[in-house]
Amino acid sequence: MFKPLFGACFVIFGLSACQSTPPQVEAVNLLGSWHIETALSNPVIDNSPAQITFAEEGKLSGNNSCNRFFGDYSQQQDLLSLTPAGTTRMACVEVLMQQEQDIMKAMPLVSNIKQSASGKLLLKSEDGATLLVLVKQD
Repeated sequence: MFKPLFGACFVIFGLSACQSTPPQVEAVNLLGSWHIETALSNPVIDNSPAQITFAEEGKLSGNNSCNRFFGDYSQQQDLLSLTPAGTTRMACVEVLMQQEQDIMKAMPLVSNIKQSASGKLLLKSEDGATLLVLVKQD
């Protein structure tokens, strides 16, 4: 008596598992200005103007510590790509120039995004390394 009941339960649970759908990943709202907190695991210099602004229609702009930059971005749920297109070319002190190089090196390597429990954006590479950490500006 228990064998047929057990077999029926096994079939029902097995079939219901086949019908499950993967959980939907909710897209992170990028729009607005974000202070760059770290770049390539290096914290930015205190009071640095490093920031990224994500605008509608896939446009991005910002300050990479020394110079202004602009470009495009593409987001599909948790997938993200950043494409810097141009930058100004002012000279700055060496530490800001190094920070600028870290930011510009990290941007094209971004492939996905996660939002931490505290609201920070973690821009990550394909292998899961955190490239940039952003904090929403008021």
